[in-house]
Amino acid sequence: MESDSQPASYSEDEPPQSIANILGTAIAVLTLALPLLAIVHYSPSNINVIRQTSYQLPGYE
Repeated sequence: MESDSQPASYSEDEPPQSIANILGTAIAVLTLALPLLAIVHYSPSNINVIRQTSYQLPGYE
């Protein structure tokens, strides 16, 4: 093997990284957004708040 030989370049065989970055970002956004959208969609729109009444115990006034 000669000392001036260059290693094989693999830059021509690699897929473009921009497509992988866009796909990874889309998957991350969907992973975060879909559970929130499901919660908002399936939660009731009007929530009945039950007011708690205070009770007085005998002997503690």
